[in-house]
Amino acid sequence: MTSESSPFDFTVDSLGPCRVPSPLNLGGHPFIREGSRTLVNSDLAAYQEAGGDLDTVPSMETAGPREHIFHPQYLTRAAIVTCGGLCPGLNSVIKGIVETLHQEYGVRDIYGIPYGYAGLADPQEHPPIQLDADGVDTIHMQGGSILGTSRGNQDVELMVQNLVNMRINLLFTIGGDGTLKGASQIYEEVKRRNLEISVVGVPKTIDNDIQFVGNSFGFETAVYQSTPVITAAHVEAHSVYNGLGIVKLMGRDSGFISAYATLANPVVNFCLVPESPWHLEGPDGLLKAIERRFRRKSHAVIIVAEGAGQHLFEGLPQRKDASGNLLKYDIGTFLCEKFREYFHARDIPMTLKYFDPSYSIRSVPASGTDQIHCHRLAEYAVHGAMAGKTNMVTGYWNESFVNVPIPVATYDRKKIDINGPLWRSVMACTGQEKYFDPNWGRNVSPA
Repeated sequence: MTSESSPFDFTVDSLGPCRVPSPLNLGGHPFIREGSRTLVNSDLAAYQEAGGDLDTVPSMETAGPREHIFHPQYLTRAAIVTCGGLCPGLNSVIKGIVETLHQEYGVRDIYGIPYGYAGLADPQEHPPIQLDADGVDTIHMQGGSILGTSRGNQDVELMVQNLVNMRINLLFTIGGDGTLKGASQIYEEVKRRNLEISVVGVPKTIDNDIQFVGNSFGFETAVYQSTPVITAAHVEAHSVYNGLGIVKLMGRDSGFISAYATLANPVVNFCLVPESPWHLEGPDGLLKAIERRFRRKSHAVIIVAEGAGQHLFEGLPQRKDASGNLLKYDIGTFLCEKFREYFHARDIPMTLKYFDPSYSIRSVPASGTDQIHCHRLAEYAVHGAMAGKTNMVTGYWNESFVNVPIPVATYDRKKIDINGPLWRSVMACTGQEKYFDPNWGRNVSPA
């Protein structure tokens, strides 16, 4: 569905009409009606003020169980892959997919593909693992992925042929932007061959940077796990004269983890994210801002997202990982070096402590509420796949689970609006803007 006010087509592809009665027993609860939609923007007044026509309000397909499904459960064989970096909740999503297929739909042939798309491209080297509800019973208590993961592009035609060889008609891809784009390429090859294979994604990005899916799983756990690290940085900084604690958190292109961690831990004095420009040198630069902070409080805590400050590395060669993602230069160690040089040159005492908990955070199991989110995303992904939906990803939008076309979810990274309420809250929480102002605090006694 497109309109003048929305350039996105939210139509979800389908393999065809659903003619098989669903085996689900919903206990009197209704199935999702065909044609049920969820509004993209719940503020209709603002939509009208912007010139939108209520007859063409952008909406997304509401997710959930259908009364009739496309794939007969007794003929269904499902495969699951996990790709990209680790993230809290991967095993929880695997568990949710397996349990929903096995216990709700009666599907018995469910396979885990080792090492992501690499395993799908070479099942001889990495044989599929049969999964059932008993086998995944406690995997949610483990970090990482029981299937393993990998990065890098694989031969799409070869992967689809292997799906055919294994008689797979449901493929679940758990991953981020690159994984979902790979899933879309698999869908295109499936479509070219006129195969009846549903390709459905579950959005996995600890950075929370996928469009139209709400919060992705693992994000809340990452924010929660950052608390003891930030607390340690504050204790270290506050315990000495001119103490500086720097914490680097995940966030290659989007600073949501850093922003939410700042709001969750009001001891943070500076939050640096990729979306918000800042300088290092000069009277309104970060170095001078920390010096001003020391004059008033004699300690400071900085949270910096891994993708922040990349403009400071201009002129250095670009580097990419196996999936083609642009690798970021290490802003954390760079800032440590610059702060040490700056204060040493001015003979100002300063004690610096640096924390980089990235790998320890992403390798833990999901927290309680994140576990729930993982299971429900998995459950709705299965409902969509069994109904023949394809080239889609499940999300949670405007208090409803929705089916989002992969091309819409991956058209660009979701980022913080630095003019929006989230960033205003961060600025109010830290008060950092005043320290960047050369004129702030003149003739004002220390607070």
